[in-house]
Amino acid sequence: MIQNILTCTDGSVYAPSVYDLTAWAAKRSDAAVHVLHMLDPRTNVAGAFDLSGNLEPGTGAEVIEEIVKIEETKSRLLRERGKVILTNARKHLADAGVTRVSVEQQNGRLVESVTRMEKEKQADLIVIGKRGEAADFDKLHLGSNLERVIRGSARPVLVAARKFVPIERFLIAYDGGPSAEKAIRFAMEQPLLEGLECHLVRAGKIDEKAEWYLQEAAGKLRETGYTVHAEAIAGTPETVISGQVTKHAIQLLVMGAYGHSRIRQLMVGSTTTEMVRTCQIPVLMFR
Repeated sequence: MIQNILTCTDGSVYAPSVYDLTAWAAKRSDAAVHVLHMLDPRTNVAGAFDLSGNLEPGTGAEVIEEIVKIEETKSRLLRERGKVILTNARKHLADAGVTRVSVEQQNGRLVESVTRMEKEKQADLIVIGKRGEAADFDKLHLGSNLERVIRGSARPVLVAARKFVPIERFLIAYDGGPSAEKAIRFAMEQPLLEGLECHLVRAGKIDEKAEWYLQEAAGKLRETGYTVHAEAIAGTPETVISGQVTKHAIQLLVMGAYGHSRIRQLMVGSTTTEMVRTCQIPVLMFR
């Protein structure tokens, strides 16, 4: 069961949607939320290196001292900014009805911290924005942290879109692979998707075997209580899934982060990344 949610925030324009999606997941699962904000060591270390080697000969000690002070001020402001971000996150979640919220600021790299905190905080679900503040205006570029988190996390990753919309219908992109089977089991065992309308779509080359596996998965979900609309549609997964998301006004896409033919590597540039990049709805991914 989902008891603890780890939410990652950098205060970007995606932050409100991240908080709304977190609140939705927390209330449906009766889970506690831990909000994490990272201070990247590349921008937060002041005076930890010898500046004199980067300056022209003859530069006065007072100039070096002034540079150090500027770096220290920058570092302090970044920490203060982080505190404001976490205060806003706590308030946003509280206003949304989430009662158990803790916040934390850390120095370091996000991926390493998420991997560690999955164990320390016993996180069952990771929530993160599709893009960070460095990629807000580049609509075809995913946040670099996102791909690394998906690669490194052992937990389901819920990716927030730019705007949150209340979720009534979800679509599982089903290919019969291990990660898709994880998604089916998750829907059957967890309360997060309970009571929502389910669309189950298989794309690609469709034959009798593919149709049989699709209907078997649909049957399992129906036995759990879902209303399931199952369709096998020939065509490229990117085109088929995007079309079905639009056609049925889907508000959450559920899919594997790995295809069954590439279990050992993240499919960068493949269906997974294409769907996250182009779909304007949250995506719940399983490794």
